Amino acid sequence: MRLKLVRDDTTIDFFKRARLWLGISLVMMAVAFVSFAIQGLNYGIDFQGGTSIRTQSEVPVDVAAYRDALAPLELGDLSIAEVFDPTFAENEHVAMVRIQAQEGDERIASETIEQIQTALRTVDPGMEFPSISSVGPKVSGELINTAILAVALAVGAILAYIWLRFEWQFAVGAVLALLHDVLLTIGIFSELQIKFDLAIIAALLTIVGYSINDTVIVFDRVRENLRKYKKKDLKEVLNLSINETLSRTLMTSGTTLLALVALFVLGGDVIRGFVFAMIWGVIIGTYSSIFVASALLLVLGVKRDWSKKDPAAGTRYGHLDT
Repeated sequence: MRLKLVRDDTTIDFFKRARLWLGISLVMMAVAFVSFAIQGLNYGIDFQGGTSIRTQSEVPVDVAAYRDALAPLELGDLSIAEVFDPTFAENEHVAMVRIQAQEGDERIASETIEQIQTALRTVDPGMEFPSISSVGPKVSGELINTAILAVALAVGAILAYIWLRFEWQFAVGAVLALLHDVLLTIGIFSELQIKFDLAIIAALLTIVGYSINDTVIVFDRVRENLRKYKKKDLKEVLNLSINETLSRTLMTSGTTLLALVALFVLGGDVIRGFVFAMIWGVIIGTYSSIFVASALLLVLGVKRDWSKKDPAAGTRYGHLDT
């Protein structure tokens, strides 16, 4: 017996309240933009600068115990992560302690480092500190610029790909939906003031890939149906296409969310920000694939010549299919 989340004969009218969905998206984007403009992002150590201290111990790493030991020092933003490597010996336990720059200084004072080492040795008196390195504000600024460039290049490459595979209306609709997803993800991090670091940039790029995959599945079915139903109104073709791919969309999103929720609950503090971004991104990406991208395509329209009997009618680049 095959599990079906959506019946084969489903005929939901996704455009009955298209203006409402687009209005909700515009309001959420405006809130995200205002939040970012007023309070900005709560940048982590990667973007603020700070010091990384590598610890090595024969005692298994206990992140909570490390945090409790360092809490009295009031060091501000603190990140502790266990380092795993198959080359480590069985009794070799390594962690990376990252501390934000103190009052704009590039390096933490030597006295402060000594206090940190003393505090951590209360957890394990035999703890060693193989390396200590600092990231200054200049390097952090370069990381921000590189992160922005990475997201921009990813979106630009997707725009070119969709334009070649379909038509420019599909490309514009898909990219605007992607920008919608990215802006809302950044907005919720700004609104909730969750730490924003390089892991979140990785999550943003993953969200872009996930969202465009969903959108391309829908658009591919739209193109097929444009060829198949040449006399149907574009709105009807879009509705039909979304309904036909709805089961696949919900199944993919649902199974992905199951894994992400498990990671969010059981994965610990180290990856919680990344996983939260992914959960939000999957939800928003699914929403935008169904309601935003298709609604934008309906607004932009797709040029079709009804007089032609060419099976590729409805797409300029149908011959590129494999």
